Amino acid sequence: MEHDFDVEKIVRDLRNIMPFKDTTVPGDIVLVVADHLLYAVVSNIERDIAKRDGWWHLTLQLLTVPPKQVVWTLREPQFTGQEIFTMGGEKRFVKAMAFEGWSPHVDKPTLPTKKAAKRPVLKVVK
Repeated sequence: MEHDFDVEKIVRDLRNIMPFKDTTVPGDIVLVVADHLLYAVVSNIERDIAKRDGWWHLTLQLLTVPPKQVVWTLREPQFTGQEIFTMGGEKRFVKAMAFEGWSPHVDKPTLPTKKAAKRPVLKVVK
């Protein structure tokens, strides 16, 4: 039995239950809706200089088994979830997730150096 995968309906439902954000930047985790649902990490976003303004190369690391890297050429409204688009005749949707307490752009804490990691010294008091 074949099931219809209604991308528009799925996206409408997801907008009500998923913590999406309005922007997409490298390091974001995005939800991809195609003929199934999957997550990906945005590795890079760079302007497509071969096309007119507004087109970007979106490099995604698909979180599948095995992981797979893809590069899609999209307009900003397409990779920020403002538009459903088609690739190869299939409807697709991409939108970044807004996880509570998660930011891919937070500076990582630095580890103490050997000098700073000295053991405390006890003083002998007479």
